[in-house]
Amino acid sequence: MKHFTFLVVAIAAIVSLVAFSVPAPGHADAAPAPFVTEIPNGYRDWQWVSSAHEAGNLKSIGAVLGNDIAIKAYREGKLPFPDGSIIAALHYRYVTSGENNKVFGQVQSFVPGAPTNIQFMVKDSTKYAATGGWGFGHFQDGKPADAAFMKPCFPCHEKAEATDFVFTRYAP
Repeated sequence: MKHFTFLVVAIAAIVSLVAFSVPAPGHADAAPAPFVTEIPNGYRDWQWVSSAHEAGNLKSIGAVLGNDIAIKAYREGKLPFPDGSIIAALHYRYVTSGENNKVFGQVQSFVPGAPTNIQFMVKDSTKYAATGGWGFGHFQDGKPADAAFMKPCFPCHEKAEATDFVFTRYAP
């Protein structure tokens, strides 16, 4: 009888362990999100990689920053970027600078206006294997974009596969 009780308890323990480790039907979200859902700490202290200007309807100016791992890879020309690399793009509306243009005597100076969004690329070749090893994030007013908004990120970046899916080049 002792062996039978032990066997029943052991089977119950194994079944419980399996039941708690398998996601419930319809809850496939046990897999990591395919995009970045939290703003990385300290990004404003990262080093400058380059600047970007997007014309047309966006009228955006941006600063591209990298954490220490990304900066080292950029400087060494190392591709693919190593895991732990994070690239941030801080976007703002660009506006003319009346103050600067008075000095120049013509309209030629543009400066950052209101912030529009912050975007991140986080390299984790395991967590984001389905998207080339990169997690993509877009934040507006500190809030992450939803999955539907993020869906076109990787298909667009796939066009830059030769540079590990990164558009921005290091400006020395």
